[in-house]
Amino acid sequence: MPPVDNGSLPTIDLGYEIHQAATFNSTGEFYNFSNIRYGQAPVGGLRFSAPLPPLTDRSVVQKGDIGRVCPQAYPVWYLRALAELSGSSNASSASDSSLIPPADPREDEDCLFLDVLVPKKILAEAGKTGCSGAPVMVWIYGGGFTFGEKANSGNPAGLILRSQEGNETGRGVIYVAINYRGGAFGFLSGPNLQKNGNANAGLLDQRLALEWVQKYIHLFGGDKERVTVFGQSAGGGSILHQITAYGGAKGKVPFQQAILQSPGFQPYPGNWQQDQLLQGYLQNLNVSTIQAARQLPYSALRAANTKLVAKSPSGSFTFSPAVDGDFVTALPGTLLLHGNFDKSLKVMVGYNAQETLFFVNPANTNNSAFVAGIKNTLQNAQPSVVDYISKTLYPEVYDGTYPYTDARGRNMLSTAEASFTCNTFFLNRAFGNQTYAYRFSVPPAYHGEDVAYTYFNGPNRLVTNDTIALALQSYITAFATTGQPNRQSLPQIPLYGSSNQILDLNVTGITPISDPEANERCEWWQKALYF
Repeated sequence: MPPVDNGSLPTIDLGYEIHQAATFNSTGEFYNFSNIRYGQAPVGGLRFSAPLPPLTDRSVVQKGDIGRVCPQAYPVWYLRALAELSGSSNASSASDSSLIPPADPREDEDCLFLDVLVPKKILAEAGKTGCSGAPVMVWIYGGGFTFGEKANSGNPAGLILRSQEGNETGRGVIYVAINYRGGAFGFLSGPNLQKNGNANAGLLDQRLALEWVQKYIHLFGGDKERVTVFGQSAGGGSILHQITAYGGAKGKVPFQQAILQSPGFQPYPGNWQQDQLLQGYLQNLNVSTIQAARQLPYSALRAANTKLVAKSPSGSFTFSPAVDGDFVTALPGTLLLHGNFDKSLKVMVGYNAQETLFFVNPANTNNSAFVAGIKNTLQNAQPSVVDYISKTLYPEVYDGTYPYTDARGRNMLSTAEASFTCNTFFLNRAFGNQTYAYRFSVPPAYHGEDVAYTYFNGPNRLVTNDTIALALQSYITAFATTGQPNRQSLPQIPLYGSSNQILDLNVTGITPISDPEANERCEWWQKALYF
């Protein structure tokens, strides 16, 4: 059914509800259909379980004027690092409790909503005979799998504008952003949880949202066969898990292309470790079963989640996707290594030059602390594996033989490769090196710095080089609209190829280089011998 314009803002009949655009951006000429429900409220008996499609409610026209955010939780070490990066003079001495922000008034368990931003020209052609559907970009935000929401990464107006450049129709893309459950609400796991719930509920939320796009995006003028999913950090790590979902056993995934920026998650092996986290959460709630937790008020569940995440060890967010034998049949790197994934996709990847600049504890300056960190992160690793990591992969040698010259550099490299950068190498190799890859090196190039560049809309204190921002947006949107990132006006991103070529984005220039992540250390990490 074509969209209906009531004289002001158009409405879309989704079948289960009628939704009206919340706003119209007259500068960018696009509508924002905000807070569209894609799943039932995961409350009460639906907590800690796979999401369900929305119920029918056509009693009123939904206007999406009430903001929706899933429950948020933050590690204290992360908040302290952010404060220090922003120049706070008392960040190091501030109490833990003073760093934890108050609850966002929009936070609620009933948070399975998404936004659709669609150019006026595309919406006007929706459903018309002879009009082809527009490409679609679906954003999955990062936030350590414990915080974040669909609208906090930035205003996509710049991305939509860039997508309209260099193509003959000038229509550009439809932009979609989704919420998903994080922390204990979305990532409890382990066999005791799975007896009465579903592990990785947050990943299942994303899957339901992507299936929603497949079913409904044509009503907005979109083409379900031209969907590019993109995301950064935990968002990129989520996409990695979506690509390898069910070990590839359920056919094609509900998108055709993927852009993974700093795809990250912490290696999180072992049922015992998963169950320890579940028991810790239940203990904070003063109950012994997940069934009992479902009966508690939301305030208690949120408080326990906040407390658990706040105490995360330095560099950790406590929660992460876990191998569950179902949606996540094995670690994604292993699945990619053995060909258990959807091979039909087109893939583009990127990472930052200094991913873990503030993830490592600067106080950990000796080998004992380095080894303790490995043991804390990889709790199931055999002693011989810990020795191999600390003595062969990343030995305590600072003479320039290895890609670090001090203890902090050693910590940064090992953390980056284990959790972020090697994931891009896994993908490049899995897709036969027929991928596109870049490195974001604008100083200081720390983790997450590229998000402001991705969502560039003009002068921004977080963007020190407008040229790089415009180039990055051009590469991303060209890939989404054409399947390859290059336009004639910019240096070309080469195919990764057998020579491991990537494009380096830096203030000194945009130049092709050989990928530093194509190394034996990443090959070792992919084997998951610590599992």
